[in-house]
Amino acid sequence: MKPFILQETNWHTVKETKYKVAVLPWGATEAHNFHLPYGTDTYLATEVAQRSAALAWEQHVKTLVLPAMAYGVNSGQMDIPFCMHMNPSTQQRILEDIVTVLLHHNVKKLVILNGHGGNAFQNAIREMELLFPEMLIAMVNWWRVRPVAQYFDNPGDHADEMETSSLMALYPHLVLPLDKAGPGKEHRFKIKGLREKWAWIPRRWIYATDDTGVGDPSASTPEKGQRFVNDCIREVAGFLVDFARIEKMEDLYEQ
Repeated sequence: MKPFILQETNWHTVKETKYKVAVLPWGATEAHNFHLPYGTDTYLATEVAQRSAALAWEQHVKTLVLPAMAYGVNSGQMDIPFCMHMNPSTQQRILEDIVTVLLHHNVKKLVILNGHGGNAFQNAIREMELLFPEMLIAMVNWWRVRPVAQYFDNPGDHADEMETSSLMALYPHLVLPLDKAGPGKEHRFKIKGLREKWAWIPRRWIYATDDTGVGDPSASTPEKGQRFVNDCIREVAGFLVDFARIEKMEDLYEQ
């Protein structure tokens, strides 16, 4: 039983604990090449959230990891069976309900620990800033807290060497042998602005890739994944500690 994981703890512990920060892992359910599980984003976000909270707890910061959300924004993957899609507007309604509960129990800081590139919570957070001015909400994309290129030879952006190595380190029983994986070759946009990413349109995955991967996973190892994930967890834990010490919005800024 871990007092910082809501699903594992109990009322005996909760009623005696004054939690400072809630952490909400938010992943997705989608195909990840042929060799990784559909729950990759959720598994990784949950693991990083729980291990980061454990480190913060060691520094006497009372964090509480909420049950993970396993449904992300996957409108571009509807052609691929059972890639589960949730509209951004639905995500916002869910966040509003969660924030209402947290405020009712005097938790005024929420960190969304995001594990899926299709989830973009900025607009929802901006809107809730006006709806719930007493609540501080931050989003952390866990895989971006460290420079991926320093850890991996062929970083991509989906079921690539980073995600494969991370799953190998944390959930090796869920990773098929690499000879089962596709090459993760991306079919790039024809239009220059879209290729260079100063213009944007949602990717349709059935056209963008043959195996649902973007990035070659063939050089993946659990050792690379363990080093990367551990460094990310330390960074996220530090953020949780710093965020817990903020009492009001103006405290976020240097004087």
